[in-house]
Amino acid sequence: MLGGPLGISLAPAIKQNKSLLKILTPIANAYANAMGHRQMGLRYDDLLVEEREDVQKALGRLPAREGYDRAYRLKMSHQLAVTHRPLPKEQWLTAKDDVRYLAPYVEGVKAEDDERAHWDTMDVEVRKS
Repeated sequence: MLGGPLGISLAPAIKQNKSLLKILTPIANAYANAMGHRQMGLRYDDLLVEEREDVQKALGRLPAREGYDRAYRLKMSHQLAVTHRPLPKEQWLTAKDDVRYLAPYVEGVKAEDDERAHWDTMDVEVRKS
């Protein structure tokens, strides 16, 4: 997958350009609301593909409380999908609460893997005295 599990992000470039940020913010909010994960009580990072090795490592590094909360959100969303019942509107996740809790761990795993690959492919020269 190009860009890893978090994908390619233009966010840093967009945040630097105030006019572009002003134009794209409502579009981004509309897209996030149309995705429907907040209406199921899920955070954006709950949608990452768990089968990837780097995401598995990141999930293992989550604090216990965050792991339990994630499992609860996933079980609740599956139950809602099976029963075809929507989550009550007052329980929908707000944009303020939809924080990227797993992304820092995934980025840390990716940085460690990149460093390990760099050291594994390093050429060592023997000094002649």
